[in-house]
Amino acid sequence: MGEISKFSNFKKFLEKGPIILLIVSVLNEFDFNYLNLKYFSFNFPFILIYYWSLKRSGSLGYGLIFLSGLLNDVVTGLPIGVSSLAYLLICVFSSYLRNITLRPSAIKDWFFFGLAILVVNSLIYLIVGLVFDVELEYYSILVNILFTFLFYIIFSGLFDYYQKVIFGGQNV
Repeated sequence: MGEISKFSNFKKFLEKGPIILLIVSVLNEFDFNYLNLKYFSFNFPFILIYYWSLKRSGSLGYGLIFLSGLLNDVVTGLPIGVSSLAYLLICVFSSYLRNITLRPSAIKDWFFFGLAILVVNSLIYLIVGLVFDVELEYYSILVNILFTFLFYIIFSGLFDYYQKVIFGGQNV
């Protein structure tokens, strides 16, 4: 009887994996600077939020996504609320796609994600550049968008496998 409850507790912990991964990813703003790769960065929270909002809308709450954006702003030094707005706009795009899609496809999700990050990053950097008068490096922003777009399909496959193992592949 004790083994069953231990397994049940472990499974409940693994079901919270996307939440834990989101918190860790916003607190650990990595861009591979220690590898001397100057122009290699991607926005993992965008990938995580888009995928889990699209496939399992109940796994990440909007309040948690908003709070993780505030944490990201504190860690990265952006004006408070900018990342929260970006994360919630990513949720809007994924919610829209989820509602209009009849037959899900990884490639369609991927290209719509590309459109979503282009629109969201353009809007956020427009706000940061014009309203808050922050100096921006457009080349590094473009590289970040490109790598985020390219890595989505890889992480989507990994998250699909995780979802099959933990949740049995059922969407909520």
